[in-house]
Amino acid sequence: MECTVRWVADAGMVMLAETGSGHTLAMDGAPEGGGRNLAPRPMETLLVGAGGCTAYDVVLILQRGRHAVTGCEVKLQAERATTDPKVFTALNLHFIVSGRDLPLPAVERAVALSHEKYCSATAMLGRTATITTTVEVRAA
Repeated sequence: MECTVRWVADAGMVMLAETGSGHTLAMDGAPEGGGRNLAPRPMETLLVGAGGCTAYDVVLILQRGRHAVTGCEVKLQAERATTDPKVFTALNLHFIVSGRDLPLPAVERAVALSHEKYCSATAMLGRTATITTTVEVRAA
């Protein structure tokens, strides 16, 4: 896996990332740090990546279990250290999964498998942060 991150000098602190898969992602900083608030912060993109990684796992696990999953949302809340490096110290991932006749134990198992076995992003973030998960199942 590879990517290139390039500073856009005439745009404050905007960074453009070009991924190895051919996609572009913009990031920016807060105005107090020289940014212009034109795009998500780099640490926000890290949090988004963790949410996407684990949601992907949960949907795939449920589909492979032949469950009629129709939606998956993850609401992430993060706390960061107050001193540099300001790593994530606590993460809560609230999963809202919808489907037809979707059993809560199956969803809880999918979330646990993602967290304990498959999600590379939360595995890395778990080195500095306490990670908690909550699950909500909704009928489709």
